[in-house]
Amino acid sequence: MASKRRICVVTGTRAEYGLLHAVMSELERDPDLALQLVVTGMHLSPEFGLTCEVIEADGFAIDEKVEMLLSSDTAVGVAKSMGLGTIGFADALARLRPDMLVLLGDRFELLAAAQSALVARIPIAHLAGGDVTEGAFDEAIRHAITKMSHLHFATNQDSARRVRQLGEDPARIHTTGNPGLDYLRQTRLLDRGTVEQRIGLALRPRNLLVTFHPVTLDEHPAEQPFRELLSALETLGPEVGLVFTQPNADTAGRALIRMIDDFVAGRDNAVAHGSLGQLLYWSTAAQVDAVVGNSSSGLLEVPSLGTATVNIGDRQKGRLRAASVIDCPPEAEAIVAAVRRAFELDCGGTVNPYGDGHAAPRIVAAIKAVQDPSALIKKRFFDLEPGA
Repeated sequence: MASKRRICVVTGTRAEYGLLHAVMSELERDPDLALQLVVTGMHLSPEFGLTCEVIEADGFAIDEKVEMLLSSDTAVGVAKSMGLGTIGFADALARLRPDMLVLLGDRFELLAAAQSALVARIPIAHLAGGDVTEGAFDEAIRHAITKMSHLHFATNQDSARRVRQLGEDPARIHTTGNPGLDYLRQTRLLDRGTVEQRIGLALRPRNLLVTFHPVTLDEHPAEQPFRELLSALETLGPEVGLVFTQPNADTAGRALIRMIDDFVAGRDNAVAHGSLGQLLYWSTAAQVDAVVGNSSSGLLEVPSLGTATVNIGDRQKGRLRAASVIDCPPEAEAIVAAVRRAFELDCGGTVNPYGDGHAAPRIVAAIKAVQDPSALIKKRFFDLEPGA
């Protein structure tokens, strides 16, 4: 009997795990494949919710843990974390010997994993390549991982075209949709009362879920636009309920966490959580009037919930947008106006441009269709046709 093909998935953040959940479940159910799981980054940090425990509670066995997150969110600290990650992934992949590595997105943790796999001659399947996010260095990391990868699963046709523009083999580019929508399609969300109990807040007539991350290519300190957001939220008054989730482990992320804690202290209408977890995050998003901030979730998944998104600043600049997304600059007056518009917006018939919630089976089927993963290693650059 032939041995199962080993497919190794790497995850480093709560958001990325949410997008990978359905893919991991699909891999685990397949009788011909063996799921290997490596967790790293924020998942292993108590400061960011120690979300590796959530992964295990969901029933996934963790094969390797790669410690790489330093207690510093300066540019130097992040760069050193990437170096530690490269060392850790080199050892982990040597032990696991996967037939293929699955990476999603654009985080610096994944760049470390991709580098280690590249020199170890392990083929990489990359999810969500070709997206555009002009306000963060994540964009450059995403395109770099694309060039180190051998199979590509784009969330939309525009992104697939960009992967092709980067010189990748058209036969290895698949437009599958966003696998995060699979989870929403398959999951029964919590009711309002259960959400209130778990977040520790009695929801008001109007409510917002606030998720804001540092804009890593912005010339201004991360605290400046976030201060504008907090000023806007204060203007809305105590009758609006506010649920904060803390930012990622990006440059200056800890400064924003301190600002959130100071803002929430003494306010009966506001709570803050390091991580809500998938089920509670999406259940809360479905109960509020709008998701406010600059998280990719506001563009990728929230439209499928019939909830408005107020997208602030340039962090997600270039992404496809549903009609339920309201863009505004990081200025208090503009944010207030956008939120008030969101309160009146009917999002019930919103069409999500990122797919139909059946991405995971398409991704796994394409992985299985590869007869010999090692044959993917040698790539050539595919030039665009003249005039293309």
